[in-house]
Amino acid sequence: MPLRVYDTLKQKKNDFVPVQPGKVGMYVCGMTVQDKPHMGHMLAFVSGDMIRRYLMYLGYDVNYVQNFTDIDDKIIDRANKEGVDYRVVVERNIEAYHRIARELNILPATQYPYATHHIPEIIAMVETLIANGHAYAVGGDVYFRVRTKADYGKLSKRDIDDLISGARVEVGEKKEDPLDFALWKASKPGEPYWESPWGQGRPGWHIECSAMSVKILGETIDFHGGGEDLIFPHHENELAQSECATGKEFVRSWMHNGLLNLRGQKMSKSTGHFFGMEDVLKEFRGEVVRFYLLSTHFRSQMEYSRERLENAQKALERLENACRSIDERLAALGTAPSVSTPAGRKLVEAAKAARTAFFEAMDDDFNSAGALGDLFEFVKTYNVLMDEDEAAVSRSKEGLEAVWSALSEFDKVLGLFKEGLPKSQEIVPGEIQELLVARDNAKKSKDFKKADEIRKNILEAGYLIEDTSAGARVRKR
Repeated sequence: MPLRVYDTLKQKKNDFVPVQPGKVGMYVCGMTVQDKPHMGHMLAFVSGDMIRRYLMYLGYDVNYVQNFTDIDDKIIDRANKEGVDYRVVVERNIEAYHRIARELNILPATQYPYATHHIPEIIAMVETLIANGHAYAVGGDVYFRVRTKADYGKLSKRDIDDLISGARVEVGEKKEDPLDFALWKASKPGEPYWESPWGQGRPGWHIECSAMSVKILGETIDFHGGGEDLIFPHHENELAQSECATGKEFVRSWMHNGLLNLRGQKMSKSTGHFFGMEDVLKEFRGEVVRFYLLSTHFRSQMEYSRERLENAQKALERLENACRSIDERLAALGTAPSVSTPAGRKLVEAAKAARTAFFEAMDDDFNSAGALGDLFEFVKTYNVLMDEDEAAVSRSKEGLEAVWSALSEFDKVLGLFKEGLPKSQEIVPGEIQELLVARDNAKKSKDFKKADEIRKNILEAGYLIEDTSAGARVRKR
């Protein structure tokens, strides 16, 4: 079946046809980096990574762009409270993002544009909007005229009359209309600023994504992603200003992930209602977090809890154990000829059926949850056949290789394991085992600093730590 993708704007699934044959342009709204990432952030980025991986698997050349908003009121406020330049806050939190993304096996984006690195493009787009009557300058600010976009509200399905009733003009604003939004903001005393035709100032939030997307990916892109909380006003405003500036369709498919909730409320830095990723990763491997975030369709709402992460850890361990079992038996067979057995032939057929089901799920709007369900049905078949006749399965190189090949293919799409499918355990030196025990004791006494130091020593020695429900274990990198 063809790849079908749900579009927030059209509110239906459509067959995917790229803007340029063989290529995909994908823009995912990144963090505003006033602080380090929390679990809610990573749902969007793991989802985007999974979608990108599948498009790459299908053979597309994917240009994947994920921006950083590196200047806004919150960043300036944080820098002022700390008494540092705003760039200190920015770079610290961007470095934290990259470190955490590596733990979750998120591929690096093709480009990570910063708003402040694209001031000329932003100014040029604002000038175009002023020239064609869609924007106006007043007192050093520039605003977008919302009423000049006849279909404004089409993405969020909001009626302009309803928006008017809730709109207001803030103190200091000189808007023609309460609905108008800022494209360029005059700087206040002591704030960072850039020179512009309208005086010293900085870009508004919405315009940066439009300018960077058009600059890097072109006037019409295949996918624009982000959390559903960005639909209005951010993406609605992006769509309006982009189409008014270029006269072309901005996005073919708007892809919005659901939100990660904590006790029924959206995780948010502004409310302090969130779990920081650094804290989560002290208890759970990045691979477990990734598995958990992919276990629900990316457009659905998710509820965060420690119990759900523990369940994800147990499920991932079942998959790891199956992989080690297969690897151990293939290693034992070595170069010996494969013996055809009924169990082996069943495995070959099961691998074919699992592939069909897995890719049908992925072709249905990147349904990673369905794909994972098919993967685990496949693992269950392997385990059942092992229970029924372990000797027959162990003799069938053809069957074991079919299972390993299918699981490797699935992992290539989902990116569950940073080092590839887990292999059978090797002998670990005594000094490494002693370090592992010391780390476990430090964690039990809640001395996480010491536990982290021991973890670094183990990594430097060339071993990876796997925290499982049965305890920690290590394997050669």
